Amino acid sequence: MGSNDFITVFFLIAAVLIFLQLRSVLGRRTGHEKPPFDPYSPRDVAKGPGSDDGKVITLPRRDEADGDERFAAIDSFAKPGTDLNKALRDVSKVDPSFNPREFLNGARVAYEMIVMAFAEGDRKTLKSLLSREVYEGFDSAISEREKNGEVMKATFVGIEKAEITQAVVKDHDEQITVRILCQLISATYDKAGTLVDGDAETVAEVNDIWTFSRDTRSRDPNWKLVATESER
Repeated sequence: MGSNDFITVFFLIAAVLIFLQLRSVLGRRTGHEKPPFDPYSPRDVAKGPGSDDGKVITLPRRDEADGDERFAAIDSFAKPGTDLNKALRDVSKVDPSFNPREFLNGARVAYEMIVMAFAEGDRKTLKSLLSREVYEGFDSAISEREKNGEVMKATFVGIEKAEITQAVVKDHDEQITVRILCQLISATYDKAGTLVDGDAETVAEVNDIWTFSRDTRSRDPNWKLVATESER
């Protein structure tokens, strides 16, 4: 055996002896060791002094939070003591996640989507945003337009004003009524391309009152349009 082989065997024996020594000092895993500390695990939530019964301290859910905190978004939107404030508070009681400003922003987006989908005859989009009864009315108008060979062209200029006018909870449905004032260019042409309704050059003001509804028992967070009315 050469000197190099001797050195290799020596270091191998030394490594085995060191491993055995460490094993005797650190001990073996028996399967009964405590798991490593996990700061995000529920079992590691702080307990009360001297407590060892496994109970943990839980934070209140949003709907269990202080009433003043829960209604802060509503009070900043509608003056406390007004009928609208009271109505919005009733909605918040059955739907703690409700925020009037966020809802109004969503209503603006939905309004534009519905108006443009109607002009383009986009039934798929309408069906996802309208209640069955309202959809049937829109679908009937689109079908009549198609039957006559008419084409509607629209340009959505923008929404000048949007405000919540009413709020109510009926059974398990929360309903919010919104008045929307928008500017729209709309023109309808017949088969020959002749203008039969509207004006392609004029921006018209449209004042609509729409009511949106949502079932509080549903996991679906989306609202649907359940009623429409136009103000002149």
